[in-house]
Amino acid sequence: MYEEIINEIKANLGENRDLNRKYLSSQIEKYKDHPYNKEIVREVSRMMWDCLSDEEKEEFMEISDKENPIMNILNEISELLEVGEYKKALSIMDDFMEGFPGMFEDDKVSEYHSFTNPLEELLFRKYIGAKKEVRLIPDNKPVLDLYYIYGFLLLENNQLDEAEENLKKANRINPVSARIILELSEIYKKHTPSFNKFVMYTTEALTYSYYPQDIARCYRNLAYYFIEENKFDIAVGLLKYSMTFEMSVMAHSELHYIESKGHNIDITLEDAIEIIKDNNIQLGVNPFILETLNELAGEYEKNKLYAQAIYFYELIFNLTNDEKIAEKIKDNAGKIKH
Repeated sequence: MYEEIINEIKANLGENRDLNRKYLSSQIEKYKDHPYNKEIVREVSRMMWDCLSDEEKEEFMEISDKENPIMNILNEISELLEVGEYKKALSIMDDFMEGFPGMFEDDKVSEYHSFTNPLEELLFRKYIGAKKEVRLIPDNKPVLDLYYIYGFLLLENNQLDEAEENLKKANRINPVSARIILELSEIYKKHTPSFNKFVMYTTEALTYSYYPQDIARCYRNLAYYFIEENKFDIAVGLLKYSMTFEMSVMAHSELHYIESKGHNIDITLEDAIEIIKDNNIQLGVNPFILETLNELAGEYEKNKLYAQAIYFYELIFNLTNDEKIAEKIKDNAGKIKH
């Protein structure tokens, strides 16, 4: 039904842009009570955009960039976040979100996503997959960051239900963002009768993590679970291994706690690796991520897009400390200078 209507509208468009715009406006009115009203209006709006001249599009984009309430509110609270004034930032966000109408919500035809880089988009395709037509949210409309930051601030203020609601909205927009999934895991650590969802979300985050600090946090989360289950040997292995990705005061503190309970914490890295393998826990970064990062970096380098190649090589180096990758970074940086 939807596709038939859209195809009919497209078939009635001609060469005259002004007439096309008037016709498209009439179609929005015609289908205002249709069950697919939202989807039809969105597609007709895209057709109207195509009817604009290049000058009109440029003028519209300039106005859109200047009048960008989402970007404005995020800029307004950025300094507060940097200095840890979360309550003040939350108060500002509360006022903004009270009047925020919502944007880029899924409909019967399309789903809206935002990814930080091509790696995340490939992770989405491999592990999640689209049920509808995927439309990417423009970079100048950071709805993902809006929901994530608001959810984070609500979580810090122990407003767990509201935090979950907003973090789930962020998770819908980017289902493979480890940082969002890890914040959700914190809610389920505090807010559920068992640790099932906490472990499930942590394990999912580990699958998608490509920053060392996120991988380390996943292992610390799992260690917390095993401590609660009195499985201290597994917790020690996880904490020791986590510190190969990030030296953390929290990990040291947990190890001291385990030692105070009379358990041995003096194990080698090899011992820690064996413990993780024996318990069927992902060891280190997901191999698919490393493989994809190498492919992306190589492809960008091949196409002489050296800045983009460096970005992906640096992600690889931070995960592997591979000196050959360090040389790749150096070589590409030299090509930019020349």
